[in-house]
Amino acid sequence: MGKLFGTDGVRGVANEYPMTAEVAFSIGRATAHMFKRKGHNPKILIGKDTRLSGYMIENALVSGICSMGVNAILVGVIPTPGIAYLTSSMRADAGIVISASHNPFQDNGIKIFSGNGYKLPDEKEAAIEEMILENEWDKVLPPPAELGKAFRMDDARGRYVVFLKHTFPREYSLEGSKIVLDCGNGATYRVAPETFSELGACVTTLFDEPDGKNINFKCGSQYPETLAAEVLTQGADVGFAFDGDGDRLIAVDEKGDILTGDQVIAVCAKIMKEEDTLDNNLVVRTVMSNIGLSVALEKLGIDSVMTKVGDRYVLEEMQARGSCIGGEDSGHIIFLHHHTTGDGIITALQVIAAMKKRGEPLSELAKVMDVFPQSLINVDTKSRPEISTVPELAAVIKVVEQKLGTKGRVLVRYSGTQNMCRVMVEGPTPEETLEYCKQIAEIVKEKLG
Repeated sequence: MGKLFGTDGVRGVANEYPMTAEVAFSIGRATAHMFKRKGHNPKILIGKDTRLSGYMIENALVSGICSMGVNAILVGVIPTPGIAYLTSSMRADAGIVISASHNPFQDNGIKIFSGNGYKLPDEKEAAIEEMILENEWDKVLPPPAELGKAFRMDDARGRYVVFLKHTFPREYSLEGSKIVLDCGNGATYRVAPETFSELGACVTTLFDEPDGKNINFKCGSQYPETLAAEVLTQGADVGFAFDGDGDRLIAVDEKGDILTGDQVIAVCAKIMKEEDTLDNNLVVRTVMSNIGLSVALEKLGIDSVMTKVGDRYVLEEMQARGSCIGGEDSGHIIFLHHHTTGDGIITALQVIAAMKKRGEPLSELAKVMDVFPQSLINVDTKSRPEISTVPELAAVIKVVEQKLGTKGRVLVRYSGTQNMCRVMVEGPTPEETLEYCKQIAEIVKEKLG
């Protein structure tokens, strides 16, 4: 059995290792064993997105959890941050989300939250993995009379919607606001429209008819073009696109222009600094952030620090340095004043709040940051050697970096959740950037594909 946990839980093709019913059963057992406490009636919440394989994995997890004498609470379809919130508010021992986020429907994954609503640190994931590999359950299994039960929770979505609405400033209303939502046929397909409608907005919803196989298919945060067109058609004030599990957000302004996660961070950080709510005057970003974000923050007099890619690393740095906002260009943004994890709906609400506070359209607020031309090419790989140990690849990267000088940068890294290498180049012009990106990607394909 190979390594299970990547940068965001366990992930893979459904019904293939590691995303099999057998592994899910073992994860359920190990998680239950880790969080079980004596003299306490333990419970673990389970939520999922809309993938067909969610049923299989959900039932396997329930079996594993109950076999350890722990109760399983089935929440059903709900965004990942919804499970983080409910796990904490219900004082559950842990929460589990079945989702592969922005990946296609055939993939699925398992993410685990501790009772305080935070994703598990690396060492706890490693401990769960070790338990599974040791496979010595006969020593810890409870007797028949102490087995766990499974329950369904019917009001989970309503509780989460109430929580979300409370993150929007009470002194403002969405009455009269026209908003278009792209739910990506994923976990936000009911929660997001309900939240914005209950706050008074006139909502048009796209891609809210999941069938188990259409999640993220040419829709959602990775494909915001349809949303942008609909914003123009409706004459809407703003549009928001979520990924499959609802922890990412991409925004579209009233002119149909697409904003990146970095631009959203810049918009919100500026408002927070002006309101004196930007803790330690600090923003946490990743190595994938556009150069334009660091330039914008510098002009605003805001400090920033960089982490490796992954929301858990952003969160760790935020906690270590006392920052309240951080995130990724992909739209995974954490507002620690509101939640313990990235939440696409909360991010959307903060964007609208910024528009209301300034009385300006999003296109005007977005001028706070100039986006440097950036090209990103994903190359499927069969092996993952250290980039620096592949001579031809190291050489072409060095050549491109020398040509760009101080006018751009190169980042070549492996995906933490898929078998691919991401080649990213930023530069002075779109044409030059794309050309350099293609040069490097060709070598990656030739040597690692």
